[in-house]
Amino acid sequence: MLVLTRKTQESVVVGGSDGLERMLKVTVLDIQRGQVRLGFEADADVPVHRLEVWERIYVSGRPDSPTAGPAP
Repeated sequence: MLVLTRKTQESVVVGGSDGLERMLKVTVLDIQRGQVRLGFEADADVPVHRLEVWERIYVSGRPDSPTAGPAP
């Protein structure tokens, strides 16, 4: 796991460089009372889900879902 420290309005970019066409940008929007608000910018064809939602999609194995798990 990569651990980074970011301040409000600072970002991290994943992908988008040579060989990685898709890009995800995560920006710290606000930090208050122990909560961090994050903003996500991604290419339109890149699904972005909270982990618990992604897990439900993955477990259901829906073939029409871009994040569906491997075929049985």
